[in-house]
Amino acid sequence: MNLAQATILTLIAYAILTLFIVYKGAKKTKDIKDFTLGTGFSPTVVGLSLAASITSAATFIINPGFVALYGWSAFLAMSIILPIALYISLVVLSKSFRKYGTSQQAMTMAQWIGTRFNSKAFSFFMVGASMLLITFIVLICVGLTKVIAGALGTSELWVLIVLVIFVFGYTMFGGANSMIYTNTIQAVLMIVVALILLTSGGAYLTNGIDAFWDQLAALDPKLVGSYNDSSPLFRDWFEVIFCNFVVGIAIVCQPHIITKSLMLKSDQDVNKFLIVTIIVETLFFMVLFAGFYARLMFPDLMMDGEPMKMDGILTAYVVKRFATGVGLIVVLGLIAAGLSTLEGLVQSVSASITNDLIVPLKKWEGKTSVINATNKIVIVVLALITIVVSYQQLVHPNLSVGILAQNGVYAYFSMAFVPVLFGIFLKNTPKEAAFGAAITAFIVHFSVYYGSLTPYTSGPVKNPAVAAALAILSALLVGMILYKIYQKKISLVN
Repeated sequence: MNLAQATILTLIAYAILTLFIVYKGAKKTKDIKDFTLGTGFSPTVVGLSLAASITSAATFIINPGFVALYGWSAFLAMSIILPIALYISLVVLSKSFRKYGTSQQAMTMAQWIGTRFNSKAFSFFMVGASMLLITFIVLICVGLTKVIAGALGTSELWVLIVLVIFVFGYTMFGGANSMIYTNTIQAVLMIVVALILLTSGGAYLTNGIDAFWDQLAALDPKLVGSYNDSSPLFRDWFEVIFCNFVVGIAIVCQPHIITKSLMLKSDQDVNKFLIVTIIVETLFFMVLFAGFYARLMFPDLMMDGEPMKMDGILTAYVVKRFATGVGLIVVLGLIAAGLSTLEGLVQSVSASITNDLIVPLKKWEGKTSVINATNKIVIVVLALITIVVSYQQLVHPNLSVGILAQNGVYAYFSMAFVPVLFGIFLKNTPKEAAFGAAITAFIVHFSVYYGSLTPYTSGPVKNPAVAAALAILSALLVGMILYKIYQKKISLVN
């Protein structure tokens, strides 16, 4: 049996198992709250689910391509600096976010912010901002399509269509009650695959780490430097260290990440949940090291006489490196890496659009059957948009679909970070301060990116991390100024 045949059989078995879990979860899903948060889960299960959700197809499929192209500078930025900042933020924000979220019965990020600042307009704004997360959904679908089509040797378009119909279809019914358990299975598969990928380049390391770096340096000395001035994303300390640290701090403020703490049964579970998440997450981030192995296997980044697209480098490495049995496990793990986050994004984005935008506008509070039907329609529309944009990225990517996704996702959490920060740590924050900060982040991010306002955001490939870092800092400054202004007005009135 070859890899294509084995992959088809395994995918069928995996689909059957997933549908069974979804069926069990759907029976527990009575309303939009059950769909969004589930019925309460253990810290280990939620921790594994969060680890799987944070590290998606980007980490396991797309980002190793950046390492293969640009070397140590990419690994330092994406696998060391960004995770350190992410862990700090996750530990600091999770407990407080859960404490306020549970007391206010918040289900989504937009609802949390709208309730915290007593502003429906702010809630609607954040729902609109959540549409940017569709870019992340597209990244995952492109990555999964590359892996599955590569293993099957078939058309990427048909793989994309079947993938979207299947995943969006089952997410429509199970919600959080099934997602949390499918995520756990996916996390276990990802742990196995991470270990396989990290040890798969043992032959390149037989003469020690110095000899390993020498092999890379022989291909291009810039592959072993902390900065790579020929790359569009890792040229100096500002891009590699500063921007990725700021982005890492704010990256937690995505609905499928920070709201996970609301799924725990009790406040006492938070510490264990964080420990599980950080340990497993660290292993997942190390997977980018496989990008070095791929570069040594394809030193000129050519395959069958054709230049390799960055998004397909790891897939090509897997197909060439592993025999059918191990290759099948790796392919399944890579698919699991994508599905884990894809489910969370579809679930959180659709729930926010339904619960925080359509229901308040239509005044459908309490109409459970209407709300559930509306949420399904929202998911269908999201699926159609995803297919169209994903196919465009498969055919005509701007270096990588990762650039599109970073631009959208980074813009979103740039807008969400300061409101969450103020909502947690500053008492009696005027809504004008938090809302003003969010609007500032929106304006600065897209002005810097599309206006080419810095050397880092000029040229054919622009760095979204620079735009996001400047947006976050600008939002923080404007937010603090507005906070002081409106606090003085309140004190004068009183």
